Amino acid sequence: MGGPFIPRAVLPMQVIINGVQSTLEQVHTVAELVRHLRLDGRIAIEINREIVPRSRFASHTLNDGDVIEVVHAVGGG
Repeated sequence: MGGPFIPRAVLPMQVIINGVQSTLEQVHTVAELVRHLRLDGRIAIEINREIVPRSRFASHTLNDGDVIEVVHAVGGG
């Protein structure tokens, strides 16, 4: 028999953020990721090559193995 049942929400997730392997604990949504990484300003988040609209940050859940790109908008002229 296997070990004790551990709900998936408790297990850490392995993701790649801007090319760096990262372990996330207690981070389940894009909004939580933004807070965890202390991101501010104008940013875009791409998960598995799909842009996540800011309006879906709170509802878009992260999964083990996700490839996440965070892009900061930079003004210039």
